[in-house]
Amino acid sequence: MDKVEMAMAPQSENTEVDELILNARLRDELEPFLDESVDVLACKQLPTSDENEFLASMLAWERAPALPISQWFNPPLHLASPEGMSGEQLRLKLMAVIEQLGSRRIYLELTDHLSDRQLYCLIARDILPSHEKMLDLPGNYLNWRCLDADLDPETWLAYYASDEEREMWARENSEPLPAMLPPPYPRDLPRRLDLPR
Repeated sequence: MDKVEMAMAPQSENTEVDELILNARLRDELEPFLDESVDVLACKQLPTSDENEFLASMLAWERAPALPISQWFNPPLHLASPEGMSGEQLRLKLMAVIEQLGSRRIYLELTDHLSDRQLYCLIARDILPSHEKMLDLPGNYLNWRCLDADLDPETWLAYYASDEEREMWARENSEPLPAMLPPPYPRDLPRRLDLPR
């Protein structure tokens, strides 16, 4: 048993030294981009391995190109005009593009109030041309909300808001609440694995 402990000790010291060397390298590479977030990190006293993970993700963010989402794909993702498509053709094309977006960890939320044609047009008009950081890290994802609750509170309150959110909105706005309605176009879309269905 003593021999096993002695054999393992240098490996643990090497790992700690490796983590410290990596930490110094990451901080050097981040120096041109430094701001107060690295100082805040130092105050938290994280384990070096956790700090390195955070610094590596910061560096990846700084280096990631901001590209239209359509160019995150090879070949670039372009949608044909929906004019002339039957409802079934459009639905199949919509489901295919939603799967493609999910393959790059781009997930759509709050879509159940939109018809297939409306959602297809929203993807073509707003999502695919949008410039976003193309950050290819395993835990990274992009959630795209297809409804702005501030701009369209009635739709949000009718289809998506919880009872608590509805009550809070009513207190803050002193306005009558719209009736809660079942969503007209419920969809089972790809989503982050850690989100409940």
